[in-house]
Amino acid sequence: MAIELGGSGRNKTPKRGAAPSLRSELAAAMPHTPVAGAPPNFLTLPHQISSWGNFDHGDCVTAEEAFAKACHQPEIFITDQIAMAWAKNHGVLEGANLHQVLQWMQKGGFQENGKTFDDGQIFSVDWTNPSTLQSAISKGPVKIGVAATQLETAWRTTNGQTGWFGLGFKKDDAEDHCVSLCGYGSLAWLAGQLKVSLPSGVDGTKPGYAMFTWDSIGIVDQPSLITITQEAWLRSPTTVVVPGRTAERPHARA
Repeated sequence: MAIELGGSGRNKTPKRGAAPSLRSELAAAMPHTPVAGAPPNFLTLPHQISSWGNFDHGDCVTAEEAFAKACHQPEIFITDQIAMAWAKNHGVLEGANLHQVLQWMQKGGFQENGKTFDDGQIFSVDWTNPSTLQSAISKGPVKIGVAATQLETAWRTTNGQTGWFGLGFKKDDAEDHCVSLCGYGSLAWLAGQLKVSLPSGVDGTKPGYAMFTWDSIGIVDQPSLITITQEAWLRSPTTVVVPGRTAERPHARA
């Protein structure tokens, strides 16, 4: 099967829509503890991805959940309509708190083909520690909250096509978007996996991460990732498949 690496963002204006999780939620979360055995390079590339509504709505937190399901083996493709309906039913079509959506997805995730696709246990991840972050990514996509202004600029360099590079970002704490980390390795290795060339003058031996957002997968160098990230979460397992259950519909937090 050919891999459809997204790229439907041509001439579109991407939306954001993440609200920072409460500091108390981050403080109370169980941290991910890295274990030995994470490979030196790792990447999950689903055969099919989408924007899951994030060009028309601020549902990036829900779109990331749909991407995470696509990283399951075997792959689970949630339709745009199902993702947007889930977000609308939970009051988060135009903005969401990351931790709150993670909790809701544990109790009643996406429903498709007579099954419910939930999240597993939630762990916080120290994104500033490379070994911890890489260990988490090797277990499943890591959901992160970021400041997206510089990220959107990088995304626009390819007109929304997979293979953009986020390099040399400056410190920005204004968290307003949710994306997913699905791989890591040297910049040269990641570029090879995405079949793109390194920008001129870039040291391909430096570490980087593969990042999903807006129907695309790009590459962000490690310093840039640290400067824009404000929170990171691992689901373990990423997906729990529950036959025949009806999802809960809680009221959104005011």
